[in-house]
Amino acid sequence: MRRDHFLKTLAALAAAGALPMAARAAANLKMMIPANPGGGWDSTGRALGKALQEAGVATSVTYDNKGGAAGAIGLAQFVNASKGDPNALMVMGQVMVGGIITGKPPVTLAQATPIARLTSEYTVFVLPAASPLKTMADVVAQLKKDPGSVKWGGGSRGSTEHVTIAMIARELGIDATKMNYVPFRGGGEAVAAILGNNVTVGASGFSEFQQYIESGKMRAIAMGAPTRQKGIPVPTLKEQGINVELGNWRGVYAAPGISAEQRKALTDAVTKATKTKAWAEALEKNNWTSAFMSGPAFDEFVDREFASMRAMMVKSGMI
Repeated sequence: MRRDHFLKTLAALAAAGALPMAARAAANLKMMIPANPGGGWDSTGRALGKALQEAGVATSVTYDNKGGAAGAIGLAQFVNASKGDPNALMVMGQVMVGGIITGKPPVTLAQATPIARLTSEYTVFVLPAASPLKTMADVVAQLKKDPGSVKWGGGSRGSTEHVTIAMIARELGIDATKMNYVPFRGGGEAVAAILGNNVTVGASGFSEFQQYIESGKMRAIAMGAPTRQKGIPVPTLKEQGINVELGNWRGVYAAPGISAEQRKALTDAVTKATKTKAWAEALEKNNWTSAFMSGPAFDEFVDREFASMRAMMVKSGMI
């Protein structure tokens, strides 16, 4: 093949996204964050974007925050607007799985392309610094006296926090439907509600509340982990006689309709990003646990999560 013809062919393939990422110039990636700024998905998406650039697989990353309905609004926009786009990514996770089960939106994760699981962390429960309640035991006593008087603030309906709270109710012999749960579209909204004393107990990933716990603006009273987490001096629910544990994980999906080669290129790019210094620093800063998984194993994991989350929701009286 003549060299000029070869170069033209190579350029045409690159423009069509048909070349593996290693053979193309670094891409201008678009990151859908299906939540408002300030929460776990937002920090995960932006940390991943920074790592993709440091890894040299992205020239630039633009971000689009679209919160609501446990990520279903952002998911719908992503699926409808990004079909076939090999440079589009979307942050997702267990919260979205729970929201799809409870909300039954018309657009589901099955319409997008799985790429990888990234991190996991456990829910922490906090009180506003000025709260008359001081411990988880105080919260339990108030719950048993009047369940509706305890206002819980957390992620969207069906989120990890919501499921964990329903499980706590079941363990305490309280009807989960009587729990006063206030869903928020993003971590920023939840933080504002807690700091403003508009909820009794706040619940989210530790990274979202960390600076407020360390500054004394929030009091951490329990975590939904199996054992105490390294570097986090907060007792577990189990330590306090409440046999509940539930972790939260986050991952990333690609657009619908991309080719197997394009999916592999994005998976390779994300894999490379998770090996950068920027990603290691994000894990340490946010107290995230690395939980990387890709390929068929991730596909099967998501399927199992849908089944197990649905079973927990049924058991806890949520659905």
